[in-house]
Amino acid sequence: MLVRAAGPDDFAAVARLTVAAYEADGQLKGEAGYAEVLADVAGRAEHGEILVAVDPVTGQLRGSVTFVLPGTRYAELCVPGEAEFRMLAVDPAAQGRGTGAALVEACVARAVELGCTALMICVRAGHAEAAHQLYRRRGFVRVPEQDWTPLPGVDLLALRLPLAPPPA
Repeated sequence: MLVRAAGPDDFAAVARLTVAAYEADGQLKGEAGYAEVLADVAGRAEHGEILVAVDPVTGQLRGSVTFVLPGTRYAELCVPGEAEFRMLAVDPAAQGRGTGAALVEACVARAVELGCTALMICVRAGHAEAAHQLYRRRGFVRVPEQDWTPLPGVDLLALRLPLAPPPA
């Protein structure tokens, strides 16, 4: 899987894919307005980096993620010296083929490149067990004191991956 920075020509496809992935996982039920937030890829790109996973053979977009730093609009958990990723989405037809893992690794690499000490992610309790497993396998650990509930019925679990400093 090829992971690269998204450009404006990718934004419409990223929007469609992200909304479809969240709908397929049941994460948009009762969430008035969140589909619009997910679809606003240009807005996200103003406050972070949009990365896309592309099938190297077909060139078809398979997934996307938003990488952010502390103090930016979409950062929810990270503090100075850390990074965070949000809105990781994989085309429902392409799930289980390593796309999510490739996007997570790209975020890890970006955080290490920036000298971050940790990478953070929020996951919705009770949803996307495959994603929870992916994060556990990669070494993310729960940080229960940072769990939060942005809306009634939407419980978000905080996960943190400690990162080694880059070699001197």
